[in-house]
Amino acid sequence: MSDIHTSQGAAAAALAPRRYHLPHEPHPENGTALGFWLYLMSDCLIFAALFATYGVLGHSYAAGPSGADLFELPLVALNTAFLLFSSITFGFGVLRKQMNDTKGTLLWLAITGAFGLCFLGLELYEFSHLIHEGAGPQRSAFLSSFFTLVGTHGLHVTFGLVWLVVLMLQITQHGLTPENNRRLMCLSMFWHFLDVVWIGVFTFVYLMGVL
Repeated sequence: MSDIHTSQGAAAAALAPRRYHLPHEPHPENGTALGFWLYLMSDCLIFAALFATYGVLGHSYAAGPSGADLFELPLVALNTAFLLFSSITFGFGVLRKQMNDTKGTLLWLAITGAFGLCFLGLELYEFSHLIHEGAGPQRSAFLSSFFTLVGTHGLHVTFGLVWLVVLMLQITQHGLTPENNRRLMCLSMFWHFLDVVWIGVFTFVYLMGVL
């Protein structure tokens, strides 16, 4: 009888529907990373269009001032240093996160935010100075494309700082949870992406404009 029951059990197991899915569902962070990369690619298209627009209109001065007349390279170089240093300090924050050091992560994120605020402050000063000198965005096609490109990057930095503050509050309340770690890595990609874009702005707009 035991042999009969054994054979019947084996036959039932063979006829039972097989399950081909994994015992654990895929990690949601994989989908988050893919979605965020797609967002960054769409942002690349936006900045590519703005760079192309500036490339076409960058010499349409309408008998007004050119980049060589307006740009102050020492000020722009200092602003570039602020943003590049913020990228380095963000990297230190990610390293502290990998060590599960909550306080160290928050400290380096706060330093990153301070550098970001310095960058925005100098950029707003530059804009106000240009407008005060009569070189506002309505003065020429060159200045319209300049304010649009640089201003769009500045808006991205502003949104990044807001995101940074919200993430710091979440880490303070809940610690370095898997969700906060995932958000931190997404913000890290976004912040480094802004640095790469700014290097393009500094080279294509300011350096070539002065030279």
